[in-house]
Amino acid sequence: MLSAEEIFLYAIVGILVGLSKGGLGGPVPVALTVPLMTLIIDPQIAVALVLPLLIFADVFALYFYWRQWDRHYIVLMMAPGLIGVALGALALDAIDAATLKRVIGSLTLLALAFKIASDRLASLAYRPRTWHGYFAGWASGFGSTLANVGAPPFTAYLLLQPKMTPRRFVGTTTLFFAVMNLTKVPSFIALELFDYDRLLSIAWVFLLIPPAVLVAHRLIDRINQQVFELMMMIPLAVLSVVLLLSG
Repeated sequence: MLSAEEIFLYAIVGILVGLSKGGLGGPVPVALTVPLMTLIIDPQIAVALVLPLLIFADVFALYFYWRQWDRHYIVLMMAPGLIGVALGALALDAIDAATLKRVIGSLTLLALAFKIASDRLASLAYRPRTWHGYFAGWASGFGSTLANVGAPPFTAYLLLQPKMTPRRFVGTTTLFFAVMNLTKVPSFIALELFDYDRLLSIAWVFLLIPPAVLVAHRLIDRINQQVFELMMMIPLAVLSVVLLLSG
């Protein structure tokens, strides 16, 4: 039987996943999900439990941005990303709960630093290199698997590319992480990371995702994205510090 605190936190997680996949706040809302869930369950279980919610939300995100991705960057980063997923799953299984909390806290703070820096990337004099794409793909797959914070290196790399329009950016990001999320499933099953009983107990959370995606899609042009992201980043920073201190 779920407590009132658990019901509240799971509901928030479902809404955050929907808002992020609907385009509101970028990757910041999703980055909040695992730190929030580690307040009530073990971090390994938290990472695995969020995955089905992300996959479900990916269906809606792909609908909105179907065929709006850039095939060149998908091909460039996909293989390194898959390697990152495999290594991330092995690390997730090998690390004990206390250490994983510190890792999640550290990676989340690093993701925040990437996010803050990404707003200034467009002004840099940058010369693209193929290995930059390989590294961004690998780091994104690894970080996504270990703590759901794979978006920052992927985002930073795409923002530096010439002629990257907003829709191509969102479409490319959507497809890449939809594939990464599906690829995690066999690894998580093999490593027995899924808590099926707990997943069944929160099946109702899936019902919160579609309306959250639709609300985000409607609000994306009506509210200040920077203000919303700041609202998400402040509790994210606090939770990251809490994880570092409690690990």
